[in-house]
Amino acid sequence: MTDDILTFLARQHPYDRLSEARRREIAGRITRANLAEGDYVFRKDAPLDGLYVILDGQIRIEDESGTAVSLLERGNSFGERGLMRDGRAASSAIVSAPADVLTLPADLFHELRDAEDEFRRFFDRSRDDEGGESRPPDLATVRVETLMARDPITADTGVSVQAAAELMRDHHISSLCITEGGQLAGLVTLRDLVGKVLASGGDPAAPIGSVMTPGPCVLPPTALGSDVLHVMLEHRLGHLPIVEGNALVGIVTQTDLTRFQAINSASLVADAAEARSAADLAQITARIPQMLGNLVAAGHRHDVVTRMITDVADVVTRRLLRLAEEALGPPPGRYLWLACGSQGRKEQTGVSDQDNCLILEDGLPAEADAYFEKLAAFVSDGLDACGYVYCPGDMMATNRRWRQPLAVWREYFAGWIKSPSKEAQMLASVMFDLRPIGGDESLFDGLQAETLAAAAKNSIFTAHMASNALTHGTPLGLLRDFATIRSGEHRDTIDMKMSGVVPVVDLGRMYALQGQLTAANTRARLEEAVATGTVSPSGGRDLIDAYDLVAETRLRHQAAQIRRGEAPDNFLPPATLSDFERSHLRNAFVVIKTMQSALMQGRGLLG
Repeated sequence: MTDDILTFLARQHPYDRLSEARRREIAGRITRANLAEGDYVFRKDAPLDGLYVILDGQIRIEDESGTAVSLLERGNSFGERGLMRDGRAASSAIVSAPADVLTLPADLFHELRDAEDEFRRFFDRSRDDEGGESRPPDLATVRVETLMARDPITADTGVSVQAAAELMRDHHISSLCITEGGQLAGLVTLRDLVGKVLASGGDPAAPIGSVMTPGPCVLPPTALGSDVLHVMLEHRLGHLPIVEGNALVGIVTQTDLTRFQAINSASLVADAAEARSAADLAQITARIPQMLGNLVAAGHRHDVVTRMITDVADVVTRRLLRLAEEALGPPPGRYLWLACGSQGRKEQTGVSDQDNCLILEDGLPAEADAYFEKLAAFVSDGLDACGYVYCPGDMMATNRRWRQPLAVWREYFAGWIKSPSKEAQMLASVMFDLRPIGGDESLFDGLQAETLAAAAKNSIFTAHMASNALTHGTPLGLLRDFATIRSGEHRDTIDMKMSGVVPVVDLGRMYALQGQLTAANTRARLEEAVATGTVSPSGGRDLIDAYDLVAETRLRHQAAQIRRGEAPDNFLPPATLSDFERSHLRNAFVVIKTMQSALMQGRGLLG
């Protein structure tokens, strides 16, 4: 048993929730292996030795086709899905960068699941969201309307072959839907033009109707991606028109299927890790909206989607830090780049700005800041180029205030807790969501725990924080209607971020403060609050369900906008919801408001 394994377990969830004696037992039974790049930890269907945990390095998870579905780093676990099923690997695990891997024996894993509630909850949940073997977007669950290109280019049957070919060239498409009387009559592909016209000496002035494949196979937009795949395989097709009633509404190609399965967090992470410039990274992050749409369509839970999106942002940030060091030279001292806001909580969606800061080691000479100022500018400018726009409140490492030695950060937190002014409450709220991204993580050791402990002991501060947590109201109107935005660009919509998600984020942060919980993610905070008794089991579970509904409604709204070719936002028109959806969404807001009231009463704020 080594001290570094004990230290690692004490900082790693869910082991941090276990007793020290239990952690020592785990460390005594754990085995450790140093693996080289290219080594297999295990192959699919092979017997598993136990649960694998990465102490250092990088592991790539591949499905049975050899497609990478996840890229794992320090702290990630993998193999649990197979252990909980039949003891055999559900996928293959390959070393991407020299790795130090711990193995908890299978019998110890099952003992912990039986005896430790927190351990069981974590790994039962990880089968779908936090484990290394996360599934790629699934054609068996996604609907065709998500895959198809809408409003496909068409030509009438009487148009000449040459004109049809020019139309395909000008629009960079490989097939053309042919219509007659406004109805789909046939389909022409590049292969048809080559085989039936060019190679056989056909007349380019002939009508395209004489060349098309009449009565092509079609599917409705309600079909599944697997239906498309099966039809294409059975009939050897590369293009499939999508028809609703008698109207042509879209087309799906083999390229669309390939793109859908390829655009996942693992592929973006892998590409970002190799990028050589901010411009390269911007091309990668431009694929995030499509990834969001794919993940939502495949039925992933909202916190899984936002975690995968945030994983890309984390890798982009670390890559920019590495590029900055290559451009500026070695740093003059230790530093740690941290994210706050939605990135800190692992809750990024299709709309995210950047919130970040730098902790520097104490004792650096004054001139060292010139280096870190340039590093901060390099990274923040790169993030902006990648779509993570500059923070409107200037809460970025480029601001000298948020680029300070560790001792100054300790003074910041101590001052905010001692004198909880409005600004102090706001800053503390943001900074309680800090999460290390790149650099020396030891600079963060102890800072979060001691800050939470000091804050929890100061009843005046916690009362002010509770009051601050109630500033964002839910959009509940009179009777059974919603209180929508009354004027401006977003009139008659609900702001699903500020009026929906943020009130729960505020509650989760307050529970973390009250219970001295270390999780930064909102859903994880709510679950820890229930597990530790910080909030009542019934109220906490209701709030988690309400949060899931609100957050998933927000993501579905953004995914629908992306399908329509629009930029995603947070403004949902309630008129687009069914009566059933409106009723449940309103009930979710009622739960959130009830829990806000409970917090107010618990802190004696009703007077």
